[in-house]
Amino acid sequence: MRPESTNGTGGGGGLAVPMAWLCAEYIADELLRAGGLVEPGSLEYQAGRRTLALTVYLGDGTDPATGPGGQERLDEWLTRTEYGHPWEEWVHERLAARRERDGDEDEGLALARETWRRLEGTHLLATDLGALSAGPAATGFTVDESEAVWLPSWRLGLPLGHLALRLF
Repeated sequence: MRPESTNGTGGGGGLAVPMAWLCAEYIADELLRAGGLVEPGSLEYQAGRRTLALTVYLGDGTDPATGPGGQERLDEWLTRTEYGHPWEEWVHERLAARRERDGDEDEGLALARETWRRLEGTHLLATDLGALSAGPAATGFTVDESEAVWLPSWRLGLPLGHLALRLF
């Protein structure tokens, strides 16, 4: 689709997908591809891409992570995705603030809300890394990877996105 395409919505109606959302998805995709942590197209990759895109979009950081201010954007994304950060609550707060500011007609917000619904509604069978916080803090503590649980996809996408950011 050409950037000026309105996807059949009529003349002069603007982009079918807002540029800020396109940029957020592009940044997320590039970070995950550069990290090479999972196969592009896999469910894990999709979870990581959606989680990172939502983080970038809601953090108002759709400029590239290179150039002026790039390190600050990367630092913010790393902070938002690190273990222990209340990312889920942050997403809820940011979505509500955007809705209050821009209303329900904002197409980027609609895409962000749909992405959040998919991240919450899609469950993946994975090792529960959240169980680490419940276990002993002794050195040498290992995770039993044979004990998999169904998790909302963002719970897998968040650490994957964080690792991709670290590798950038």
